[in-house]
Amino acid sequence: MPIFCDLLMSHDIGGIFTFQNWTGCESFMNQPILKYSNEIRSAVLLIHGEKAHSCYFSKDAYANMIKDSKYASNKELMIIPDAVHTDPYIPFDKLESFYAENLK
Repeated sequence: MPIFCDLLMSHDIGGIFTFQNWTGCESFMNQPILKYSNEIRSAVLLIHGEKAHSCYFSKDAYANMIKDSKYASNKELMIIPDAVHTDPYIPFDKLESFYAENLK
């Protein structure tokens, strides 16, 4: 599961002092971030490369979004075959059709 962290750094101010302040992400580590994802009413399109190291997260997120959800009909998971995380895969035709269907 990806963890998002903030980094706040400050350097020499007028030659007087230098300090670094690291804002950690420990508070997110124990958060069940997908627990209520099946309550999302908005349309969601997850696009991921099949060979991306983090593809499992989109699969897990999608599974949680549709499990026991009355809003599952506007959720989609698109896996791009043989693509890794850094491949430039932007399925514009899929984006266009998804937006046309769900942004009415």
